[in-house]
Amino acid sequence: MDTILTKELEALRYIRYECRDAIGYITLNRPEKRNALSAEMVTELKLAFDTAEEDENCKVIVLRAAGNVFCAGADLAYIQELQGFGYTDNLADSTHLMQLFHQIYTLNKVVIAQVQGHALAGGCGLVTVCDFAFAVPEAKFGYTEVKIGFLPAIVSVFLLRKVGESRAKQLLLTGDVISATRAQEFGLINFLTSAAELDEQVQQFARRLCVENSAQSMEATKEMLARLPEMPLEDSLRYVAQLNAEARSSLDCRRGIAAFLNREKINWGN
Repeated sequence: MDTILTKELEALRYIRYECRDAIGYITLNRPEKRNALSAEMVTELKLAFDTAEEDENCKVIVLRAAGNVFCAGADLAYIQELQGFGYTDNLADSTHLMQLFHQIYTLNKVVIAQVQGHALAGGCGLVTVCDFAFAVPEAKFGYTEVKIGFLPAIVSVFLLRKVGESRAKQLLLTGDVISATRAQEFGLINFLTSAAELDEQVQQFARRLCVENSAQSMEATKEMLARLPEMPLEDSLRYVAQLNAEARSSLDCRRGIAAFLNREKINWGN
């Protein structure tokens, strides 16, 4: 890991990063404030994801939180501060959060949200931009911005892609808080598991991705899925044909096909 990044990580106040067994863990560590987001916390999250992306030992990333709440959205003191901002300052702040969401969504490594408690407003936005999400049945989810005269603007771009227009409208226009079971039905989260088994289930899933799948293939597939929705049909078909051709000549593909033909099992974690 880069020495400069290592020193910056040691200075973090609200975020922890560690890598164990090829899994990078990014932990929201402000439980006394229900892991509420502030400008400084967003900055630290961006640094942590940069670090995980550059960490050669890290194959898959888990985003989790300390305490009983995953993330309650924006910090109340920070919301009060925003009221004194002019348009230029507000645009800079909005861009700051937008960059974090885009960074997670387009990161070259799979990101798994481990949701041990409520995820609301910006906290639900963090879950939205992750590739997979595990949650406990007791967790609540919601984009409550319209309840306080605000807009769920940035997350809308990603939520539309994730759950479709009808469900995005239901979630964003009502501002309703929904159960984890409902969130799974909507496609917002993937898996429900008990609090006692959450750590183990997430670790097993992350480890399975590390061992059973090519990191190179997952990276290319994630980028492909992020780009396809904005492409016209013919352009998208040309794009995927090119990706297909490029993949065939990759070292991972050659290794995978050779193993398949020889009936050998590959451990991609080695």
